[in-house]
Amino acid sequence: MKAKGWVYVAPRPAPPNEAEKRRIVAACDAFIRDVLKPRFLPKITPVKWNYPIDIHGVWAAGRYRFMQRYRSGHKDNLGEEFDAPFTRIVRVGPDRFDIDWMRHTGKWWRLYSGVTLAEAFKIIEEDGHLHPL
Repeated sequence: MKAKGWVYVAPRPAPPNEAEKRRIVAACDAFIRDVLKPRFLPKITPVKWNYPIDIHGVWAAGRYRFMQRYRSGHKDNLGEEFDAPFTRIVRVGPDRFDIDWMRHTGKWWRLYSGVTLAEAFKIIEEDGHLHPL
């Protein structure tokens, strides 16, 4: 038999207004363009298997997911493309974010909590777990 009890659940932050959302997305897009693409995708090299062709981001439900786009070079599905998320930032308050890493199991794993957007970019740039493959 399970013991019953109370558990504290923190309230969800109010969603960002449209201006804040646009500012976050623009900053993330600039980070991808200026830091991630030059460092992790300087050129596209087709190979026999899956190979990266782009890095981009997607905003959904208060979260910004950093995605790597792959193209298949295998003869059975030549040219097919798919996205694989590798890192996401979760808005938890005004200029406060948690940073999650996509594990090989397909589950998000929180690595950092309560950082500013500028700190999040610095952490993503430096922490190897948060880099695209």
